[in-house]
Amino acid sequence: MRYDGRSANELRDIKFTHNFTKHALGSVLVEFGDTKVIVTASVDLKKPKWMEDSDERGWITAEYSLLPSATNTRCKRERDKVSGRTHEIQRLIGRSLRACVDLKKMSGMTITVDADVIQADGGTRTASICGGYLALKDAFDKLIKDGKLNESPIIEPIAAISIGIVNGEILLDLCYEEDSNAQVDSNVILTKSGKIVDFQTTSEGEPYEYERMLELFKIAKEGINTIIEKY
Repeated sequence: MRYDGRSANELRDIKFTHNFTKHALGSVLVEFGDTKVIVTASVDLKKPKWMEDSDERGWITAEYSLLPSATNTRCKRERDKVSGRTHEIQRLIGRSLRACVDLKKMSGMTITVDADVIQADGGTRTASICGGYLALKDAFDKLIKDGKLNESPIIEPIAAISIGIVNGEILLDLCYEEDSNAQVDSNVILTKSGKIVDFQTTSEGEPYEYERMLELFKIAKEGINTIIEKY
């Protein structure tokens, strides 16, 4: 029996609350069980400074923050320099969102996706990616309505989920207790059509078999399909 009574391949209760904040063009409160993340998409109608004038693409970048009271012990705010973990997650979110968008269809535009974790119980990066996609979609819809885009740059939806092996059993959508005791820990990001954006899997103890990796991926893919249906 899992900590919260779920079956091995069962997702936590998932909820997406759109237009959660007033000023951001796209904003979503994402809830995966007790993990809660506020994700916003802010639009700047100009290219990033590093991009050359001849480059016809727009750009999507991301920032991630774990708020001080998000965990059971207060973590410090990262004011001057972000940690290696935060930097890795920010790059993952940005890379994942760019993978589902035709950047040339948002030329001359920069969108920043901010993911602020207000309560953490495992899977914060995967929840941030799901919320980031929805906030981005909402922002594009409003830009089209305002006449600033002709069509949505989104190629197809994406979603992400965590999965792992705990006490020899494959478990989908790990909560913190499961994640911290996992022998194998994985994050899977896929498009709606099943194309791989990221598949990161790590053995925390003994190596595991190739067949188990395929089983992990199969169950994660089914979970991602369920998440996208909830969009």
